[in-house]
Amino acid sequence: MTALTLSTAAASGLRADAIVIGVAKGAKGPVVAPGAEAVAKAYDGSLAGVLETLGASGAEGEVTKLPAPSGFKAPLVVAVGLGPEPGKDADGAGFDAEALRKAAGAAARALTGAKKAAFALPVEDASDVAAIGEGVLLGAYSFDTYKEAAPKTARSGNGKAPLAEAALLGAKPRDKEHKAAVERATAVAEELNRARDLINTPPNDLDPAAFAAIAQAAAKEHGIKVQVLDEKALEKGGYGGILGVGVGSASGPRLVKLSYTSSKAKKHLAFVGKGITYDSGGISLKPAGHNETMKCDMSGAAAVFAAVVAAARLGLEVNVTGWLALAENMPSGSATRPGDVLRMFSGKTVEVLNTDAEGRLVLADALWAASQEKPDAIVDVATLTGAMVLALGSRTFGIMANDDAFRSAVQEAAEEVGEPAWPMPLPEHLRKGMDSPTADIANMGERMGGGLVAGLFLREFVGEGITWAHLDIAGPAFNEGGPFGYTPKGGTGTAVRTLVRLAELTASGDLG
Repeated sequence: MTALTLSTAAASGLRADAIVIGVAKGAKGPVVAPGAEAVAKAYDGSLAGVLETLGASGAEGEVTKLPAPSGFKAPLVVAVGLGPEPGKDADGAGFDAEALRKAAGAAARALTGAKKAAFALPVEDASDVAAIGEGVLLGAYSFDTYKEAAPKTARSGNGKAPLAEAALLGAKPRDKEHKAAVERATAVAEELNRARDLINTPPNDLDPAAFAAIAQAAAKEHGIKVQVLDEKALEKGGYGGILGVGVGSASGPRLVKLSYTSSKAKKHLAFVGKGITYDSGGISLKPAGHNETMKCDMSGAAAVFAAVVAAARLGLEVNVTGWLALAENMPSGSATRPGDVLRMFSGKTVEVLNTDAEGRLVLADALWAASQEKPDAIVDVATLTGAMVLALGSRTFGIMANDDAFRSAVQEAAEEVGEPAWPMPLPEHLRKGMDSPTADIANMGERMGGGLVAGLFLREFVGEGITWAHLDIAGPAFNEGGPFGYTPKGGTGTAVRTLVRLAELTASGDLG
């Protein structure tokens, strides 16, 4: 992974492969952003004009390369777009964190194969240092594990090694806040990239047992207590939802519990993740064209796993329990059929009308298990419904909750860390559509508003009086298009940063 260093060196004297500067989109053309004053001066004040001649506008994510000025030890200048220039009436506020994050990520991707780059982007305080560092580390990611031609050190789509080192200019190596910002960015980005690795791993190498083993190893490394329930333990415990989904596969299901505890904690958060390591749809088989990327259906569990480990690495003063509901949904002679009735861990019975609505079944058992510990709040994360993608697109996840204030708090946390999210309702009239003549509830309801129906189903399995939120990340969890900003093609690790931020806010007493 790319190494982050803090440097007070002058851009001209730093030995590096490139100097990264920011360019904003001004009213009359590109504007060189703060942090790059020394570079601009070396071009005799003509840098903005040169960039405009080369086609640069300062638009978000735009990358323009040009030779470094005479006297610089770095041979290349990389100008990256920051988007619109901040207004002069913005109370002195500079570029927001997400603009810096995206710019740093785009530059890191453009510098694949470089050994060292100096980032001379705008730095006003520690939050800017954190944003730039995080953007670099997330933008430098790629997944080459299965490419024979790629060198062992490579993690990029073109076979070249990622940017090896990023020196953040304008940051202060001896400043405690700046050092802490880099340490936090490193911990969060490393765990988020671990989640990306898991999402990108083919299902023949990541079945429920393999995922559980990875969680056990990480828990041991970071002092997290772990418990794994296999098929026998799940059957003995009455986890009918998880068993019902996994019964058709040769790879048995698992329920993994990760417990990070702090001696100074006053609050307890529970995170629950959907972990369908491959989703064929089961007997309700998905049509051709809808199952090629279904290795990503465990993105919720990957996010929960990464967030718990990040909380442990950061030493947050809050207790965080992660529940990974892991199963493979396959059709076979032993698979659950449409019309079957499952008795869930809560004791409720569910009529399965569609075996491709399986995520809510494994989550229901895990939500009830989490509720037994009576945490202060539960947040579940799942690639749950195509309906949410239709509603919000491929870059925004939906948030439902049984408490409006908590839903708002979760959205604010998500937006703060740069993960677009939108509040969604839980209309009571849609609950009737899940009434079953055979069981307590069916796993399907009205087709229209399907994402909201799924949220209503999950609410049935949250313990009474417990604050709960549901994040449907079906859209942004897996990027099938080209990379942008710090987001790669493939697994994105969405929701990891939101969960970590919720844990931080809870630890500081700023969340409820």
